[in-house]
Amino acid sequence: MSTTQSERLRELLEPLVASQGLDLEEIAVDSVGRKRVLRVVVDSGTGADLDRIADVSRALSAKLDETDAMGDAEYTLEVGTPGAERSLTEHRHFVRATDRLVRFQLHEGGELVARILGVDDDGLDLEVPGVKGRKATTRRIAFGEIDKARVQVEFNRKDDGGAKAPKPSESTEHDPRHDPEHDTENNSVNTTEEEEA
Repeated sequence: MSTTQSERLRELLEPLVASQGLDLEEIAVDSVGRKRVLRVVVDSGTGADLDRIADVSRALSAKLDETDAMGDAEYTLEVGTPGAERSLTEHRHFVRATDRLVRFQLHEGGELVARILGVDDDGLDLEVPGVKGRKATTRRIAFGEIDKARVQVEFNRKDDGGAKAPKPSESTEHDPRHDPEHDTENNSVNTTEEEEA
């Protein structure tokens, strides 16, 4: 997707996503043969369940139908959440990942796997797990030291402390011609915007 199209779609869709109490995290248009898929990733500090995703999907679909932002060619709209192993790129992502184990790639070339204990405007307070019976240690890193960061899935955390299990990515494909409230057999809806003859 061109930068211009990406920026135009973001300007068009971000206010709608925000009106639903969500953050627009990512927009991507992928082409497979003659078909195109518009993928929209949304999230919030409290997460986004399937009902909220369906609501925002309907709103985005209606807005796209009003404009020519996707052109006349056929496309499918998919709306979902970032998933368990998300990349952390914004301050709010690190805040939401508090108490999660994260793999950091540092600008100095090192790698660090640590749990986020706290986040402020300048950086992160981390707990680095102990190795071979050693106790965990704490470490402070500044945002400027981080090249990449990705949440790690934990299957057997011993010191749970009430932490929530990672949620799988939820997604829905929306068809504005189909009312999902009357569909009792599945939780996702497909849409294809057909080329007009």
